[in-house]
Amino acid sequence: MPQMPTTSQVDNSSFKEAILNKRMLICIFTGFSSGLPLFVLYQLVPGWLRDEGVSLTEIGLFSLIGIPYVWKFLWSPLMDRYSLGILGRRRSWMLVTQLLLLGSIAGFGFVNPIMDIWSVAYLAAAVAFFSASQDIVLDAYRRELLPDNELGLGNSVHVQAYRLSGLVPGSLAFILADHMSWQSVFVIVAAFMLLGVLLTLFIKELDSEHAAPKSLREAIVLPFKDFVQSKGLKSAGYTLLFLVLYKLGDNMATALQTPFFIDMGFSKTEIGVVAKTSSLIAMTIGIVVGGLVMVKLSINRALWLFGFVQILSILGFAALAEIGHNTYALAIAMGFEYLGVGLGTAAFTAFIAKTTNPAFAATQIALFTALAVVPRTFANATTGVIVEAIGWTNFYFLCTALAVPGMLMLLKVAPWNETSLNSSTS
Repeated sequence: MPQMPTTSQVDNSSFKEAILNKRMLICIFTGFSSGLPLFVLYQLVPGWLRDEGVSLTEIGLFSLIGIPYVWKFLWSPLMDRYSLGILGRRRSWMLVTQLLLLGSIAGFGFVNPIMDIWSVAYLAAAVAFFSASQDIVLDAYRRELLPDNELGLGNSVHVQAYRLSGLVPGSLAFILADHMSWQSVFVIVAAFMLLGVLLTLFIKELDSEHAAPKSLREAIVLPFKDFVQSKGLKSAGYTLLFLVLYKLGDNMATALQTPFFIDMGFSKTEIGVVAKTSSLIAMTIGIVVGGLVMVKLSINRALWLFGFVQILSILGFAALAEIGHNTYALAIAMGFEYLGVGLGTAAFTAFIAKTTNPAFAATQIALFTALAVVPRTFANATTGVIVEAIGWTNFYFLCTALAVPGMLMLLKVAPWNETSLNSSTS
């Protein structure tokens, strides 16, 4: 008589099946394509401007170019309702936004930031708009692609690949900048968007059970109506407030990361090499730990665990500010930041995906992720002024304090013992 498989064998089998499938591979490419333009704006451009002699106050104000990430839900109904061509509703928008990103990122290399800072601002705004638009359609495609029991793991893989893409503008670019012109650097970085283009050409349009909205009015009204009705007005309000607060502290802490390293006396090559090494190690650990936790535990508990790690990672920058120029301290601070913020973002993204209705994926996810970047856009615009007023160490202590309210909101939106958002049993 054949033996029945044990519970552990079933669990191990389902875990391997969850990881080793085509959907996870697609999540790697969506993460990389989504993250690259954002890191260009928040790591490469500030570092480039600082290297060219632009003041911290002006660099901090460049955070305002992230406004399209805040308002992207305004045009997401258009992307939910209409298709641009034969590739289908999702893939046609993917291809157009990716090609526009390729061209606009390369454009930075042809501008002198000292002589023409406004052209830099216009280009940055264009990259932000195209990037936010790409995120709308990539997030919607991923929500339609992943079954509920793979949302935690799939979004963890997406976020780790998202963070991995930061090695191009945040590491490779600075190494290259010590050996070639900034113009060549930006062209090379822009060429990495071809990975997103290849993804779009090789995947297929999904046969979603949820048809496109019949009218633009329906595409605008129904997603908001559905969210409030399904959650209740009070619970919906708590959820929206949580989305604003959970990433506030670490978003501010990383806003001026590259200028901070330059002010600590690190060369562009040191930043590039240390970032590459420490972040790769941290992301490898993050993929394993994040994958295990997101499969074995509920999304609620992941938000708690990773949220604490996220807060502690901010203090690593405060320690580095006191230590000063030390490559070992830089490696530890960067590695811990990649691990903590990456894990926190993975749980947060899974929470957003689980909160949405697949029928209204593009607009609802655009709204939720837009709320999450409100602090990054507006609060980050003041970071340069704050640092120049109180110094780097006190700035990172302030960021740590600002991370606490988001953790307290978990008591309302994701209690430790509630399993309704369980990523493995949904």
